[in-house]
Amino acid sequence: MTDYTPPQKDMAFLLNDVIGLGGIPAAADLDAETIDAILGEAGKLARDVLAPLNHTGDQVGNVLKDGVLTTPPGFRDAYKHYAEGGWNAVPFDPDFGGQGLPWVVAFPVMEMWQAANMSFGLCPLLNQGAVEAIHSHGSDELKAAYLEKLISGEWTGTMNLTEPQAGSDLSAITTRAVKQADGSYKITGQKIFITYGEHDWADNIIHLVLARTPDAPEGVKGISLFIVPKFILDENGNPGARNDVKCVGIEHKLGIHASPTCTMQYGDAGGAVGYLVGAENEGLKYMFTMMNNARLCVGLQGVAVADRATQAAIDYAKGRVQGRALSGAGDRVAIIHHPDVVRMILSMKAQVEAGRAMAYEAARALDLAHAGDKAAQARVDFLTPIVKSWCTDMAVRVTSIGVQIHGGMGFIEETGAAQYYRDARILPIYEGTNGIQAADLAFRKILRDGGAAAQAWMDDMDGVCTRLDAANQNGLKDLGAALKSNVVALRTATTALVQSGANDPDRVGAIDAPFLHAFGTVSGAAMMARRALAAQNDTVDAAFRATQMDMATFYFTHILPEADAALKVVSHGADVVTGFDIARL
Repeated sequence: MTDYTPPQKDMAFLLNDVIGLGGIPAAADLDAETIDAILGEAGKLARDVLAPLNHTGDQVGNVLKDGVLTTPPGFRDAYKHYAEGGWNAVPFDPDFGGQGLPWVVAFPVMEMWQAANMSFGLCPLLNQGAVEAIHSHGSDELKAAYLEKLISGEWTGTMNLTEPQAGSDLSAITTRAVKQADGSYKITGQKIFITYGEHDWADNIIHLVLARTPDAPEGVKGISLFIVPKFILDENGNPGARNDVKCVGIEHKLGIHASPTCTMQYGDAGGAVGYLVGAENEGLKYMFTMMNNARLCVGLQGVAVADRATQAAIDYAKGRVQGRALSGAGDRVAIIHHPDVVRMILSMKAQVEAGRAMAYEAARALDLAHAGDKAAQARVDFLTPIVKSWCTDMAVRVTSIGVQIHGGMGFIEETGAAQYYRDARILPIYEGTNGIQAADLAFRKILRDGGAAAQAWMDDMDGVCTRLDAANQNGLKDLGAALKSNVVALRTATTALVQSGANDPDRVGAIDAPFLHAFGTVSGAAMMARRALAAQNDTVDAAFRATQMDMATFYFTHILPEADAALKVVSHGADVVTGFDIARL
């Protein structure tokens, strides 16, 4: 079983040289030395505390008995270590005990948690979404009651959307909320697939629950958002009486075995006490504050688990002796000397490095948006479905290659390669399937504004091409020419989509997934080119500089051609889908 080595050098390179922290108010006091210190301490926790629990957590899982859920051995103590170290508070408002660091710095820290132990990392991920929703939309009273403890990690938060009859279609939810004389609400209903809906880590669990009031309009316009604590707070703000909410079952899943996925029952004894967040019937808008945060972080999870699988594959390939070199000369060699294995490893590594840069770039836009930059908000809205979808599809591909490099041993649980593959498979599904992300990009992020946000992004890509062309190196100029060609093709496809999409939504729905894949693949190419460009800095050592150029070249020659293939599907692939008689299936 391979140990986890946090990629701190690459993370620092991205923050300091590629993405940059300039213009982010929350980063004003950060320098390279401080960033190294933050990454170093986070890396110790990830490597020494969380990573050793990953395999045992997968094997043991959770136990639910008489409503009490016990997490795998070591997880509760690890969470205590994590919370007491202040790691839960990294990106949050100092007025409520947060550290106020920018999201672009929080992302590499979070990547380490997810790579070391994705099942563990899911609890903080959902908690930060709850913090964002309450901070953005809650009353002063709700903020005072809940934010400090959620930010410190003393309490944890959940997101309760899905019901048995209502998955992605939230218009079908039936959980009810009836207003009481004291202004609270009684909540009744059932929610499924609730991550960390019950556990033994924290003194209280704060559920954010979507429900309908009795006179609410039909559809998504009639959804409201409520805080429903596991324990109702007493007059001193401490957990008091047990609320009428309980976990009645946990799922047995393909992966993320140590993360409890719960069925939550509300109101068996008359109704759980809930408190309205914001205004009635505005809950879906508020919940998207949580979901958009979570979608970027799920993309980051894809990068993380793919990196862990890549590290394991490289380690195995260096030690597994099998066959002789193709030249036939000499003794048997480790499989890393076989060209096809090298190709697979470079494919894994290039896609991870592209995805990491894409996710951090989106985090930078998120920081600028929080500072009031409207153009940055449009950018993060545009990038969110791309990062979520491309990075999670990438994770499934990369972890599958990792199993392949291990050969038969990859199919055996003891090596760990299978766990990374199993854990990665949920990522294209939860927080909005990647089909939903594709529809979001095409319909909400491009057709709605006539392609303005997409065109602004492509204008920036033109700027990257100009910088590459101006570089004093033929290899960088070649990258610029290839990137320019793909950006032109994306512009053409986007213009065609805008011109025809509003009149024929079914045609758009038939090709929006390859359309998104093309955007993601070209975005990855742009980030790899920016890496190679930044590595020309004199402060970067020669070996690292050469590696960045080689990885960019590999991405452009082996991965980027997927964008051209995807755009051919966008141009010619809709009719066979929309015209097919589904009765013949």
